[in-house]
Amino acid sequence: MKLRFLGSDSDGGTCPTVFATDRGTFVIQGDRVTDPEALAELAARGLPAHETVIEVKPELLRFARIDTDA
Repeated sequence: MKLRFLGSDSDGGTCPTVFATDRGTFVIQGDRVTDPEALAELAARGLPAHETVIEVKPELLRFARIDTDA
């Protein structure tokens, strides 16, 4: 999978960050959700053990678009 940097909401450009993939999907770097109550709810909703979730600020999502001209 190839990643293309789209944008970051941090001064250093490290975290949180959004990348586009060559598969037409996004990879988002953020803080892993570790809150037991939230994880229990996600598990009850069917979150598989091999997946994880992250938390990002809504402002970061402005970068989450795929520019087909790039």
